[in-house]
Amino acid sequence: MSFVTGLRCRECGRRYPTEALHVCDFCFGPLEVDYDYERIAASVSAASIAAGPRTIWRYRDLLPVDDATPVDLGAGFTPLHRADRLAAELGLGELWIKDDTANPTGSFKDRVVSVALTKARQLGFKVAACASTGNLANSVAAHAARAGMTSIVLIPHDLEEAKVTMTAVYGGTVVAVRGSYDDVNRLCAELASEHPSWAFVNVNVRTYYSEGSKTLAFEIAEQLDWRAPDHVVVPIASGSQLTKVAKGFGELAKVGLIDPSPIRVSGAQAAGCAPVATAFASGADAIAPVKPKTIAKSLSIGNPADGWYALDTIRRSGGACAAVTDDEVLDGIRLLARTEGIFAETAGGVTIATLAKLAAGGQVRRDERVVALVTGHGLKTVEALSGTVGPTATIGPTLADFDAAVGDDVSNGASR
Repeated sequence: MSFVTGLRCRECGRRYPTEALHVCDFCFGPLEVDYDYERIAASVSAASIAAGPRTIWRYRDLLPVDDATPVDLGAGFTPLHRADRLAAELGLGELWIKDDTANPTGSFKDRVVSVALTKARQLGFKVAACASTGNLANSVAAHAARAGMTSIVLIPHDLEEAKVTMTAVYGGTVVAVRGSYDDVNRLCAELASEHPSWAFVNVNVRTYYSEGSKTLAFEIAEQLDWRAPDHVVVPIASGSQLTKVAKGFGELAKVGLIDPSPIRVSGAQAAGCAPVATAFASGADAIAPVKPKTIAKSLSIGNPADGWYALDTIRRSGGACAAVTDDEVLDGIRLLARTEGIFAETAGGVTIATLAKLAAGGQVRRDERVVALVTGHGLKTVEALSGTVGPTATIGPTLADFDAAVGDDVSNGASR
């Protein structure tokens, strides 16, 4: 059974029914799902969760959908790796990597889309649509195919080839728009008005879609034996993921699954698209839109819808926010791969490079239990590494050539 009590405006508090609504018609503030936490606390337990599926749907009591057969490709319950080698390089103590590269379409977007399309189907929608920087397009197309829904996704024209291929292969409609993600998003908002029978996951069903990100917090706590981390580092695109991860930890405390404790939340952005990091550094309250110019295309949202809320969450938690250059992003990808065997896309490189910067500056401390979120697989953005990685040597097919090129290094245990 669903424990949802309705929707509530984050700004003025006005209440709404659980329909395809995302904006308050009084103050234009964003809507959020409300739950009856007392009833959830009486129903849910660590044991009941453990008896559920090894997907996000083990947490169905804390999600906004009552459906025995959700639209599910198996998203969630991804690995939480203890990253001791990376921690040693960064001068940290207890460091964990939440590895969402293991999701069905290779990114955390499978979490939010599984929730969004399950709710969309429940509300009677037959068409799933979105504006996307790539990962969301992959996931919407895949989940729509699974559900037998029509998919229509709009993407920037200069998206990475792998992401375009991964979207188109599922047979839906893929429209490349000449412009930035913000241009694509504006067009989708207009299309949502023109086509009210379409479920735009990040427009008219965004209220439900965003709740899927809470499952990152739920899994992290469960995988840490129902303990909260001291500090989480989250990449920022729209800002929704960061705010919902914080909400997720708060909900676990409300229903008694973890002890109430302060959790610092820090944000990571690329320098070429860093409106939240810039506001944090300057002490500003307003988020000034920017024109993105970075290899981290999945984070290239110059006017983030939840930017202010992400900034507020970071500040209230005592966290930090920083931006890193494209060169540092590539260094972060290689560092994570070299130390922990995880190949992240550029967004993951942003997270790891920002973690390194915050650790060097003392904002992430050695005495903290730290979790960094790696949200997408590196095979989606291999172009970014072009010319920076490759064969250690090119040799003839002889033992002498091998020994001359790498033999001593290998025998001495050296790594390149």
